Amino acid sequence: MGTVTYRQHSCTVHEHRFDVPLDHMRAVGADNPTIEVFAREVVRDGGEDLPHVVHLQGGPGHEAPRNGDFHDGFVGHLLKDHRVVLLDQRGTGQSTRLDVRSLLEGGDFTGTGGTVDAQRLADHLALFRQDQIIRDAEVVREALTGGKPWSTIGQSYGGFLTLAYLSAFPEALTKCLVTGGLAGMVHVDEIYRRTYAATAARNETYFRRHRADRRTIREIAAHLRDTEELLPTGERLTPARFRLVGMSLGGSLRTDLLHYLFEGPWVTVGGRRRLSADFLAQVGTQLAWTPMYAVLHEAIYAGATPDLAGTATNWSAERLSREVPGFHPDADPLDEAEPWYLSGEHMTRAAIAEDPATRPFLEAVDVMAARTDWPAVYLPEVLKDTEVPVAAAVYHDDMFVPRDLSLATADLVGARTWITNEFQHDGLRASGGTVVDRLVDLLAD
Repeated sequence: MGTVTYRQHSCTVHEHRFDVPLDHMRAVGADNPTIEVFAREVVRDGGEDLPHVVHLQGGPGHEAPRNGDFHDGFVGHLLKDHRVVLLDQRGTGQSTRLDVRSLLEGGDFTGTGGTVDAQRLADHLALFRQDQIIRDAEVVREALTGGKPWSTIGQSYGGFLTLAYLSAFPEALTKCLVTGGLAGMVHVDEIYRRTYAATAARNETYFRRHRADRRTIREIAAHLRDTEELLPTGERLTPARFRLVGMSLGGSLRTDLLHYLFEGPWVTVGGRRRLSADFLAQVGTQLAWTPMYAVLHEAIYAGATPDLAGTATNWSAERLSREVPGFHPDADPLDEAEPWYLSGEHMTRAAIAEDPATRPFLEAVDVMAARTDWPAVYLPEVLKDTEVPVAAAVYHDDMFVPRDLSLATADLVGARTWITNEFQHDGLRASGGTVVDRLVDLLAD
């Protein structure tokens, strides 16, 4: 372990780096090297003897928060009673990364002629799910706490990680806070049917506020179908990728900002209507997520429990887009007899194929979509007997994590829940410290 320490705004910050096995289930060797995991430990003045809490970030594929002043927001509220550990999950941030440059330019996963070895790459990507991440966390915990248990706070996918942690290492945990992240113990098809319906509802809520945007969005989609418009990264913007700007509909902080994107997208070039460079740049920024987020998105749901063993995801988001009105990939945007909606956390094959950052992974994602021998990441038989106190914020209109499935999981683990429509999926960040304080109070009652 290597550590660098410095002072920042009356906090002591320790930056830790750990070597961990690529696959915790096998001995380290030539075919199972170590990778690096980074964790930033923040201690307020006078807090040296406080217990640890580890923040498990949403995603997959998102690094831990980078705060200018750690006293701000939810981290500041946690610092009152804890030493806060901000973990960059494997594949993200300062931990060993998952992206085209780190994986494919070195040649480890390419064959003759530079072609990608899809099976080998898929096997590698599969080692970046919940079961391996929480084992990384155990290495960090042992080093930082001397083996003492710690608390967790899990946002979105961080809640999925929490359930995996409770399944595998309940003795390592003193309490768990979950915000918008109680995963459903069901096949991904059941999850996406619900999230497509919730996304449709969020579209309609948005259009009630910004009525003219409904027509604007349809016209943009039709224009992109018929006209080549290039993003700043050089690739053509298609209706399939344009749809994904609807991700903003799932949060409190970005939904209203979406309207500004649509208030003036057009310019006239040579007598023809075209999309402005500013509009294309803004869309490009919104679509510039980490490749890990896209390529592993369905894989985090695969074979999640022992009862789901032997099942494949089989491109669930792609298949189900044809079932729910408003999302069919071949629908005519200008046919007002049918709805045409922006989508959310639905990584279709087309969206991955059209993004230069994810296209090289496409065949490997095909392999993962067909895989049926996934190890379970949640163990309901263990979860139902957990004695670890759990408090969870469940957002009534959550576009990404269905409420009814979250409440079923809450019943399974005996979690105390705060069900609210005051916030959307980004409530942990949008509320400052309100959500954290509410969950802490739930456990204190």
